[in-house]
Amino acid sequence: MTRQSRGGGPGGIGASSKVRDETTGEAPDGSDGIQLRRRLGRADLRAVSEVRKALRDLLRHWGKPGGSEIAELLTSELVTNALVHTDHDAIVTATVGPRGLRVEVRDFVGRRPKPRVPNADDGTHGRGLVLVQSLADSWGVRAHGVGKVVWFELNGGGMV
Repeated sequence: MTRQSRGGGPGGIGASSKVRDETTGEAPDGSDGIQLRRRLGRADLRAVSEVRKALRDLLRHWGKPGGSEIAELLTSELVTNALVHTDHDAIVTATVGPRGLRVEVRDFVGRRPKPRVPNADDGTHGRGLVLVQSLADSWGVRAHGVGKVVWFELNGGGMV
């Protein structure tokens, strides 16, 4: 497992018919929290906005001002990376608990992502993990069966 904290150094989505809620409600580990879990079809990036909306609904009354917007941005980056760079499905899990928000994006390719310095001539590519590294309170990558999970955490001021 790789774990990094802010400033810590290196370290398709389908259309609505393909985006499926697997579970929503209480966190499965029995902790005091709520969870959103979705399986996303491969390569169709049109559903990124649906994931953002579902997360926004989950976080409507969570945390400090601006926390929901940061969570949406970082989730969009991780989901987009998973679908663009793996050409496989992905599973997004967002859990809100007493300590804050944890978002995990699982894909089915074992290649580990690495933050890279964005090239000014490369449009908008290469900035996703740099944003995660800059804005998340902690983040990391861990192997998960066939594939990996890229995750981040945000402390929402302790409010659920």
